[in-house]
Amino acid sequence: MPDQEPVRERLVKGALELFEERGYDATSVGDVAARAQVGRTTLFRYFGSKEALVFPDHDLLMQQCQDRLSAAGPSSMSVAVTDCARIVLDHYLAEDKLARSRYRLTSSVPALRDHEIATVSRYVRLFTKYLQSASPDDAAGQLRAELFSHAVVAAHNHVLRRWLRGEINDARHELTTAMETAQVLLRPSDDLDSSSAVVILSTNRSIESLLPQLRQALDDLET
Repeated sequence: MPDQEPVRERLVKGALELFEERGYDATSVGDVAARAQVGRTTLFRYFGSKEALVFPDHDLLMQQCQDRLSAAGPSSMSVAVTDCARIVLDHYLAEDKLARSRYRLTSSVPALRDHEIATVSRYVRLFTKYLQSASPDDAAGQLRAELFSHAVVAAHNHVLRRWLRGEINDARHELTTAMETAQVLLRPSDDLDSSSAVVILSTNRSIESLLPQLRQALDDLET
């Protein structure tokens, strides 16, 4: 590896290379430090764990998203949320081969997949917090905000996975289309046509905890 390459980048690249060559569990932090030509102390100065080497930038991305949301007014909050999805997608697109290597790794290592799911939940909670603060206090408005947060993250992940698998080339265009679809969830019921829709989403909340909100939202739609 070139001497001028930043230590942090050498560590991340070296870690992903070794994880693919030897397997995640069979690779130690000492192996990664040696590949990057640094000591273990230096590695832990940058990363607190082996797991953090696989997901090195989510804290930075979360902060960028929070900054974007904090700067948005109530009327532009949904646009700010979709901008956050673009911020994260652009980061992965810039990583290119590293992002594809991470995808292969997280697809094959259950512990890393669990970590990724937990990270996704952080984005959902962040978006929900800001959207609900700018939404009507009624149950239907609060529920639409939560559904939209899940929809944005699900749409982003759908587009990202298609790009990582090589199924699409213009991920940015596809994300724009996906975000336009997600925006429908924020529209009040009287702005929609009379057709019915079923929304299926993944959430870390139990169905029992969601049912009261869903029932209240349905009651509001019928009145």
